Amino acid sequence: MTNLKKSIGKKFLKAAAYVILILGVLWVILPFIWMILTAFKPAKEVLSMPPKWIPSSWQWQNFSDALKSVPFRTYLFNSLFVAVCVTLGEIFTTILAAYAFVYIPFKFKNVLFIIMVATMMVPSDILMIPNYVTLSNLGWINSYKALVLPWCASIFSIFLLRQQFSGVPSSYYKSAKMDGCSDLRYLFTILVPMSMPTIVSIGILKFISCWNSYMWPLIVTNSKDMRTLPVALAVFSTEAGTRYHILMAFSLMMVAPIIILYIFMQKYIIKGISKSGLKG
Repeated sequence: MTNLKKSIGKKFLKAAAYVILILGVLWVILPFIWMILTAFKPAKEVLSMPPKWIPSSWQWQNFSDALKSVPFRTYLFNSLFVAVCVTLGEIFTTILAAYAFVYIPFKFKNVLFIIMVATMMVPSDILMIPNYVTLSNLGWINSYKALVLPWCASIFSIFLLRQQFSGVPSSYYKSAKMDGCSDLRYLFTILVPMSMPTIVSIGILKFISCWNSYMWPLIVTNSKDMRTLPVALAVFSTEAGTRYHILMAFSLMMVAPIIILYIFMQKYIIKGISKSGLKG
């Protein structure tokens, strides 16, 4: 009887867990489904009551109207250029910083690392005004330097890659030094290839974050020639109201590349985040 109760209890907990997970998935995915369907709706059906999920007629014209509303090519180029530059810059600085914190001895190394990790607790919004004032004094406002340089380093990425480097057996480093291998050669010919899943995951997460960034590009740019795709979303909201069907069509075009990128690269993200080091 006791075993039967335990079996029933386990099945109940498992069923409850599945129900909670399904509800969580629906909570997350329903707004996205609504965005996709709204992108194809006629204007009169967007705010109809009761809400109408399936469009009565599929309006492909919404996408061409969205493209005509903004200089799409300029915004697309800016988003790609900034995202690629920031991603490459962060990967480069992360690799060098993580290597220094693991393999290069210097005074107060551990203290400095703890301080750097502690800064992760500071909300990024607090730093926007000081960063803006600094860039303004440098004369970088409304330039690619303002969009790229402040984000070419990440404490979280350094922490993540440091953990990966720390998991590599120290015998590799000692053997390489005995063979006359320099630090840079060991880093880029041995350590980086062994840590590629973590580095790739860092790059993908940074690219996605930069591509979706809205507030910072809006603050440091003041011309259409320098703005990115997320900033273009504000064009569809005016004093006369918001053209939701056009806004959703543009949003769908903006997030589609990121979704495709994540689908094909998710295994690297999961592997890179979950892998803390090599065993040996």
